[in-house]
Amino acid sequence: MSAELWSAIVAIALGAAVLTGVPLMVIVERRGSAWMQRRSGPNRVGPWGLMQPMADAVKFVFKEENVPAKAHKVLFLLAPALAVIPPLISFTVVPLAGSINLEGIEFPVQVANMSVGLLFLLAINSMHVFSVLTAGWASNNKFSLMGALRASSQMISYEIAIGICIVALVITYGTLDLREIVKLQEAGSSLPAWGIFMQPLSFFILWVCAFAETNRLPFDLPEGESELVAGYHTEYSGMKFALFFMGEYAAMFVASAFLTTLFLGGYNVPFLSEETIRNFFLAKEMTLTMASAATCALQVVSFAVKVLFFMWFYVWIRWTLPRFRYDQLMHLGWKVLLPLGVLNIFITMIVSYLRSV
Repeated sequence: MSAELWSAIVAIALGAAVLTGVPLMVIVERRGSAWMQRRSGPNRVGPWGLMQPMADAVKFVFKEENVPAKAHKVLFLLAPALAVIPPLISFTVVPLAGSINLEGIEFPVQVANMSVGLLFLLAINSMHVFSVLTAGWASNNKFSLMGALRASSQMISYEIAIGICIVALVITYGTLDLREIVKLQEAGSSLPAWGIFMQPLSFFILWVCAFAETNRLPFDLPEGESELVAGYHTEYSGMKFALFFMGEYAAMFVASAFLTTLFLGGYNVPFLSEETIRNFFLAKEMTLTMASAATCALQVVSFAVKVLFFMWFYVWIRWTLPRFRYDQLMHLGWKVLLPLGVLNIFITMIVSYLRSV
């Protein structure tokens, strides 16, 4: 099997997983919010309301789509696609598991293994702001434009804190290769090797920034229904709105995978190294291919559980904290997270120097 064919297979499987995960998260969010508010939640469509996401999809497909008469039609139609494409591309550099041995060749469970994967991930994710800006401006609607301006200033402000935290992580790990970062966290297959223990302040800052970058509560000011109708997607309906909806959840999955990879050991199973797991299956008289496949399956489950933890936290925070005022949002980004990030760099440099002496 060629490396190109293997990458295509992983890409198809990954795309199917993300597209399946979006409707699953919709039902989790609805049931979760109902549980927190002591409501029934969706319980009409299908058993226990589990078919509600399918009903929503049918509604989006058949709902009438309107394009404002004075909208910039090309950009208006392009914006929803820009909301979905960057998160899906970002997943290509995320390592999902170790490697599978096929015909004596080790194939990593990753679409594209880049030596600068961390930099690529940040660059692609920064493009998400263009979809919001394009949607707000092209709609020719004052509420949409105000939502887009809020979103752009919010994303750019918090991306600075993210960039500073990444500098501290690069000093700690000494590489931009995401697969290598995961391998470094496997050291001794012990929990203290995880990034959350090596860079706790970076973890806290990036976790907060993940909410701001995905426009989720308490940072959902770009949509601000009580102030801006629906913000930058006020004029969107039908499948165009569904693409924004899908893009938001895909961005949440990417942010969760990003945090998992950098701070929770990625696909590593706690206390068990990849070699230990593979040797266990080999001891069961499995072939090398079967043992490596079983190991990767276990690692994918480990990775998925960690990602779903962060996804559940999105739901939990949404129904726990109120929306910030805009001045509070900017104050947190510029006067709290940014100084903390700079302080963390100095602490990291001092600790790295002392460890090297």
